[in-house]
Amino acid sequence: MTKLAPALPIEVDSETGVWTSDALPMLYVPRHFFINNHVAVEEALGAEKYAEILYHAGYKSAWHWCEKEAECHGIEGVAVFEHYMTRLSQRGWGLFITEHIDLEAGTARVRLEHSAFVYQLGKTGKKEEYMFTGWFAGAMDQILAARGSDLRTVAEQTQSAAEPGCDVGVFNVGPLNDATR
Repeated sequence: MTKLAPALPIEVDSETGVWTSDALPMLYVPRHFFINNHVAVEEALGAEKYAEILYHAGYKSAWHWCEKEAECHGIEGVAVFEHYMTRLSQRGWGLFITEHIDLEAGTARVRLEHSAFVYQLGKTGKKEEYMFTGWFAGAMDQILAARGSDLRTVAEQTQSAAEPGCDVGVFNVGPLNDATR
């Protein structure tokens, strides 16, 4: 395996120690530390409740991130979504690949390879990356809003590499309808 230097820009403030990538402050923590905390909260709250909380928090965070990055880099539309997938991949969450995106329809399909959760937890038999789900809807909705669209979306993880017979994770984004509101 070839080792590379980080592909994303990282600046560290010499006075405060704050890490920044592009226009946003970042935290740098060991994978096991983050995932052990994630699992502890899941055990305390239950997976369903925790997934709901993370969906909304992730949605809000992705919206904010995409808004700031679009402004910082002067990008819009699909380029914002692709930039988001690239940055998520560069930060060690896994390799996020946009298999499909259609802004007019409000749909996307993202494949996740080399999931940090699966590397840490192994084949657990369940969808371990539910934390990411709200990120995709939040990113899509920010992009749609910036284009003047009222369309809003919902995301769902349909497959995880932690499940038997699966080698990758899959997330689908689609229009939010009255039944899912």
